Amino acid sequence: MSTLPLRTVRAVCPHDCPDTCGMTITVRDGRAVELRGDREHPFTRGFLCQKVAPYLERTYHPERLKWPMRRTGPKGAGQFERISWAEAIDTIARRFRGIAASVDGPQAILPYSYAGTMGKLQGSSLDRRFFHRLGASLLDRTICATAGAAGCDITLGTRAVVDPESVVHSRYIINWGSNTRVTNSHLWALMHQARQAGARLVTIDPYRTPTAQASDWWLAIRPGTDAALALGLMHVIWRDGLQDDDYLERYCLGAPQLRDRALSEYPPERVAAITGLPPADIERLAREYATIRPALIRLNYGLQRHGGGGMAVRTITCLPAIVGSWREVGGGALLSTSALYPFNSAQLERPDLIPPGTRTINMVQLGEALLGRLPPPPIRALFVYNANPAAVCPDQQRVLQGLRREDLFTVVLEQFPTDTTDYADIVLPATTQLEHFDIHGSYGHCYVQVNEPAIAPLYEAKPNTEVFRLLARAMGFEPELFEVSDEELARQALQAPAHGRAFPPARAFDGITLEQLRAEGPMRLRLPRPFLPFAQGGFPTPSGKCELYSPRLAAAGLDPLPNYTPPHEDPQTRPDLAARYPLQMLSPPAPSFLNSSFVNIPQLRRAAGRPTLEIHPIDAQSRGIVDGQRVRVFNDRGSFTARAKVAETVRPGVVVTLGIWWNKYTADGVNCNSTTSSRLTDLGGGATFFDNLVEVTAEPE
Repeated sequence: MSTLPLRTVRAVCPHDCPDTCGMTITVRDGRAVELRGDREHPFTRGFLCQKVAPYLERTYHPERLKWPMRRTGPKGAGQFERISWAEAIDTIARRFRGIAASVDGPQAILPYSYAGTMGKLQGSSLDRRFFHRLGASLLDRTICATAGAAGCDITLGTRAVVDPESVVHSRYIINWGSNTRVTNSHLWALMHQARQAGARLVTIDPYRTPTAQASDWWLAIRPGTDAALALGLMHVIWRDGLQDDDYLERYCLGAPQLRDRALSEYPPERVAAITGLPPADIERLAREYATIRPALIRLNYGLQRHGGGGMAVRTITCLPAIVGSWREVGGGALLSTSALYPFNSAQLERPDLIPPGTRTINMVQLGEALLGRLPPPPIRALFVYNANPAAVCPDQQRVLQGLRREDLFTVVLEQFPTDTTDYADIVLPATTQLEHFDIHGSYGHCYVQVNEPAIAPLYEAKPNTEVFRLLARAMGFEPELFEVSDEELARQALQAPAHGRAFPPARAFDGITLEQLRAEGPMRLRLPRPFLPFAQGGFPTPSGKCELYSPRLAAAGLDPLPNYTPPHEDPQTRPDLAARYPLQMLSPPAPSFLNSSFVNIPQLRRAAGRPTLEIHPIDAQSRGIVDGQRVRVFNDRGSFTARAKVAETVRPGVVVTLGIWWNKYTADGVNCNSTTSSRLTDLGGGATFFDNLVEVTAEPE
């Protein structure tokens, strides 16, 4: 038996979730033997979700990528042979140098990454420096949040934000397009505390999520019509004199113009026809929201994933100003706390290295980029890390067609043999969160945290930062740019840039150092308690006010007022398309998965069951579909199969499939993204996953 003492290490969950949970790792003889939530974390308080609780199974998974590999079989077959790190790095550097020196130039190289880790170092530091210095094409990382961010910025000048800990004081809480119980469980716990103190919980969602099931009132809105509902609420509020005239006069721009639009164009009867909600429910929701105080809107990213998603978020974020709820502890609106963290991203990423005129490619349109349907030069090399585009990208068939190109040199830096890894020419093994150092903010609370490595890297895995140091050396790039330790990068991240804006708060990192974080654990941003960012205006817009009317949009020739923009594939505005594909399909994440992460963990895959399609009994009966039957879901872009769940969890005309399954774990080798579109949102260039008309047919067994 070992005589070495047990060692406990503080860590941070790195995944794309607002909670950013603190964890503690117990280590014996260099092996992690226990992982649990950090009971001393002020916000997450020791609780981990069902995905992260078995994280040791992920770290020690038998299918971890162990060493660099080179492809030996056809693209997509996942056939590789082991090579050394030296050979892998030399191969990549040689190919990159050749492409950079060719007529196509370095912009024929495309990095592709997203939120496989939310760490500031392993997610967005030396990797960005490397590709900026190389002169590669820039990637517009839009697949999740940019439409909502753009919509918020137009109205508020920043994200809709309150201190999440203030939610216990709320007395009317609207989860608008937010499955908070599953995707933000620690905030849900605070909502539950508020409910015990008398708060009313309302959920607006086309799907009866676990949050909707546990709420006092579920409004099954038609997908993509949230802006119309918000304008209908404004109509009732102004019509009945429930607005806060003092707040509107002092701190808002354009209230008379927006009032005229809401009163003249969005009466409850018209809004009911658009949203599918009864007029009486619209009236009731407006009155309750305006009179039960404090009132909080928790809006999330699902409601923005359609053609009018940016405008929907812009419109909803006008509501707290109209009723004056920004004044109150527990009032306002919350999308993300990320804008509160003044990380020095420019110092980490060095955008000053980007050559003038470098093009930007929207990550949502990866299929078009790989197939040469965007302006030249063609993409000749793809470097994928922190992402699994073969499973996650929309318009999956075009993405896979592009990944199969024999003339495309593809590098994948990964922990596991994902769908994307199968198409790589060179595979590089990456460390997990237990094996590297990082620093984290959050988009769901106000604490900064450090992740300490609990164990040495397994096999031949390396942190992302080390991989890009090796590549920089092989390319002959300046040592002063890349020969910097991860600890020094963390110090650079905490050096808040000087600016005169209200957001991010320049002094939020005052007194927070790497040494203190290591010694004390999570540290709260230097924000006042209570934190009421807009109680007296102070919006970081050009006018300094909440811009209900946007001069910036007017100057660009766009509608300066909130309005309803229908989805690209809305049955009411596209009856021609709906005649062939009459069902609106949503594809939110399964509770056992986080996007495509965790699908390869057996116990989580067992918990998820199998790909399903939830369909209303009326729609099922008209198609001869019974519960449990195999069905085919299809449109012009592609198809996939699933098992029908006939239930009133969706409204008629809507179907829901929970994602995102890896293709290799499905019966037909594809997932729901075989049907989704790569069209973009109205603002922010975001993805439109929930803007998807399909048809469903029963399949023979």
